[in-house]
Amino acid sequence: MKKLVGFFFQGLLYVAPLGLTIYSIVLLFNVIDGLIQKYIEAWIKVHIPGLGILLLFVMITILGMIGGSILGTPIRRVIEKLLERAPLFKLIYSSIRDLLSAFVGKEKKFTQPVLVKVNTISELEKVGFLTQEDLSSLGIKDKVAVYFPHSYNFSGEMFIVPAEHVRALNMAPTEAMKFVVSGGVAMS
Repeated sequence: MKKLVGFFFQGLLYVAPLGLTIYSIVLLFNVIDGLIQKYIEAWIKVHIPGLGILLLFVMITILGMIGGSILGTPIRRVIEKLLERAPLFKLIYSSIRDLLSAFVGKEKKFTQPVLVKVNTISELEKVGFLTQEDLSSLGIKDKVAVYFPHSYNFSGEMFIVPAEHVRALNMAPTEAMKFVVSGGVAMS
């Protein structure tokens, strides 16, 4: 009986990650498609599964093209000037914009994985991402900013650490992020 239970949990380890991944993708697809599908059905009176996602993809791509053109800069400036008058909205907007651009923008921030000595006595080290090498605008010399993502979570902390305690890692940023977020379990 103990062996049977062991086989069950072993099978669960194989099936659960795949099942949860598929479930999450289908759920996200249905939510996004469902939101847009209401408006499409009201307009063309036909239900076509996936049309909402396709339309959303096309609209976002067109916005990206416009934003990357000469038209995008004045529009972005007008939006940012409007947001300056509403401090709460500006804070939320700029935080989300900066976070997204750190991952997918032209100015990606999490490109340099590093190993940081966080305790010199016990030689304790953490994997993080170098985000700023020059902190002179903050009046800080000989230190750098390092972002440490949390394991099994999509959050993290940023530390200011002595530059001599930071060592670059010879690995792709995506592999470093996967390693940290998985708690050190995932290695390619």
